[in-house]
Amino acid sequence: MNTATANQIDQLLQHSGLFPKDKQPFKNYLNFDFSKETILITGAAGSIGSSLSKQLSACIFKKLILIDIAESPLYDLINAPEFENINNVEFSIINITQEDSLQHLFKTFKPTIIFHTAAYKHVPLMETNPYESIKTNIFGTKLLADLALIYKVKKFIFISTDKAVNPIGVMGLSKRISEDYLSFLSKSSSTLFLITRFGNVFGSNGSAVALFKHRIENEKTVIITNKDISRYFIDMQKACNLILKIASDYNKQSELFTFNMGNSIKITDLVERLILFCNETQVDIKFSKLRPGEKLHEELVSENEILIPTIHNDILLVKKKNNFNFPISYLESLSKITAFTSHKDIKAILKSYL
Repeated sequence: MNTATANQIDQLLQHSGLFPKDKQPFKNYLNFDFSKETILITGAAGSIGSSLSKQLSACIFKKLILIDIAESPLYDLINAPEFENINNVEFSIINITQEDSLQHLFKTFKPTIIFHTAAYKHVPLMETNPYESIKTNIFGTKLLADLALIYKVKKFIFISTDKAVNPIGVMGLSKRISEDYLSFLSKSSSTLFLITRFGNVFGSNGSAVALFKHRIENEKTVIITNKDISRYFIDMQKACNLILKIASDYNKQSELFTFNMGNSIKITDLVERLILFCNETQVDIKFSKLRPGEKLHEELVSENEILIPTIHNDILLVKKKNNFNFPISYLESLSKITAFTSHKDIKAILKSYL
C-alpha cells in the first residue's frame, strides 16, 4: 500500500464517526437557500436520507417532509438534536410502493423538490429477494417520478450507485433501469431529473467497514471475499454536501452526475488501516469468494459513457456517447412478475434489459 492510499483511507476513517470523539469530524453543514421549497426526502431514516435531513436542518426551507417505512429509525430521527427547535418538519411512515399513500402526501404537501434515497441496497439480499428489489427500487422510483410529473415538482434528485454501471446483480440492474427511466422522462418533462451516482458511503448503515471494525474489536476472523476486491468510497458528509450543491446549483437540464471519490481502494488495504485504528496487532484474515451479484471491481462509467468536468471540482457529468431510447414496453414485462415468479425467471427478465 502506498502513502497516498493510506492517507485516503485514514481520512475516510477519521470522518466515519466509527471511532472515539477526538477522531470524529465537527459537523460543518453548508447553508443552502431553499426558502421557497417544500422538500420531500424518501428513505429519510437511512444513512444518506438522515444525513441529508440533518444537513438541511441547518438550511432555510419552506417545509421539510421526511418519510420512511422503518418505524424505529424514523423515531430516532425525530429525536435527533438537529430537529429540536424546528417546527416546519413533517415525519411520516410511508411505503413508497403504496400509490394511495403517496397520492395523499403529494396532494397535502405539494413538494417542489424530491430527494429519492429510499432503496434496497445490499447486493446479496437482493439476489435472494429479487421481487422486492423490483417493487421498491424500480416501481417505487417510477411511482414517485410519475407523481412528480403530475404535481409539477421542480427537481427530482435520484440517489444511484456505481453498481448500476455494467451491472451483473439484481440491485445494480434495478438502479440502472431506474436511472434510464428517469432519463427517458426527462426528455419531455418540465421536472428536472438529477441523478447522482457514487460508490460506497463510508461507515453507512450495514456497511462492511462497520462489520470489519466489530469483528476486529471482538477478536473475530475478518472475512474478505477476494484478496483483490476493490471499491470506491466516499465520506457521508461530503456525499450529502455534493447532493445538496447539485440540487441548489443546477437548474437548466436533467443530468447524470458522479463524484470525485479518489482512487478505488483495495479492501485488504482498508482492513490493514482499520486494524491500526482499532489498536490491534493480531487479527486473523481469511478470504472466501465473491458473493452472488458481487463484482471484483466497480466502475464509474460504462463504455458508452464519458466523464466531463463541471465548475465544481468534485462533481463530474456523465454523458452517453450514443443516444439511448428507453424500451418502455420492458416495464410491462417487469410488471407481470409476482411473488410467485421463480428467482431464476425474475433474474432472466432483469438481465434481458442489457
